[in-house]
Amino acid sequence: MGIRVFFNNSCSVCRLEINHYKKISDNNLEWIDITNNKNALKITSKTQEELLRRLHVIDNGKVIGGAKAFIIIWSKIPKYKFLSKLFSIKPFFLIFHYIYEFVAYFLFLKNKSQLK
Repeated sequence: MGIRVFFNNSCSVCRLEINHYKKISDNNLEWIDITNNKNALKITSKTQEELLRRLHVIDNGKVIGGAKAFIIIWSKIPKYKFLSKLFSIKPFFLIFHYIYEFVAYFLFLKNKSQLK
């Protein structure tokens, strides 16, 4: 089984980025929209808020979110493999992690109205 990617298709920024990845990736990545998707909650054992707050993947049965999820996605897309290697280096990962958390927080605030 490939990697399952859980993303918010209702977020215009998220959708733009994920659609780009979809175009250049192969079938090793399964794209799952979390918008009104109760099955995504069951599969990931995450709350709707947690799924809205960060991008998540399931890789080898493990749910991984945030910056680490992006590194996993990039490692499966030849064009972005160099990013997965670069941001796997500890100092670069820490910088990427904090930048991701900052941006993701504001995207979460923008899309928080999806919570029911």
